[in-house]
Amino acid sequence: MAHPIHLRPTASLAPRVLLPDDPGRALHLAQALLEQPLMFNHHRGLWGYTGTAEDGEPLTIQATGMGGPSAAIVVHELAELGAERFVRVGTCGSLRSDVGLGALVVATQAICADGASRALGAGERVAPDAELLERLRDAAGPAAVAGPVLTTDVFYGGERSAPADAVAVEMEAAAVLRVAGARGLAAACVLTVTAELAAGAREPMDVEAVDEAGEAVGRAGAAALLAVETERGGAGPRR
Repeated sequence: MAHPIHLRPTASLAPRVLLPDDPGRALHLAQALLEQPLMFNHHRGLWGYTGTAEDGEPLTIQATGMGGPSAAIVVHELAELGAERFVRVGTCGSLRSDVGLGALVVATQAICADGASRALGAGERVAPDAELLERLRDAAGPAAVAGPVLTTDVFYGGERSAPADAVAVEMEAAAVLRVAGARGLAAACVLTVTAELAAGAREPMDVEAVDEAGEAVGRAGAAALLAVETERGGAGPRR
């Protein structure tokens, strides 16, 4: 792809990319995690930034927007531009009473209850890259919960039927994992719980706490990507 349609790069792209869905969170993470971040993209409101991470190597933080269709487009175009490793860092609703607000959830699978991943050829479930998953488990710490997450297209309303092993529900992981995996690229997902949905309730986290949780999950995702690069000897920028 000589000229991507939805992303219009204005800075270098790193081979490793954090993928929050929220453009505001992308900005917050760029300010928290990067030295001298430069705007990578602002087209269509999908803010993205590239800067130097704490290991001295470049890292890109690119918003995907909400939902599988938008996330699939962004990952596809980033891959075309040369990105190689992706970690979705986002929020989710807990489906288990023992997984409370602020908990980190490392996705061991995405359960494909969305339209985008299925349209792209996914089966009932899609798995993350094994190496990134292992690094995320380490980075998230012993208090994090690891398990399948349910990816759906619906946030408000609708009937949500989740398999018994689903830890949480969200809207982008299946598409991210499917697009990356189909191209032979590495992707994984770590989330923070901002709403408790067990037993039909919806108990949301307050706004300031959501911002703090968003930074915590971003730091976990970045640590996993940095750990992979340490083993492989560094990451250079892509144009």
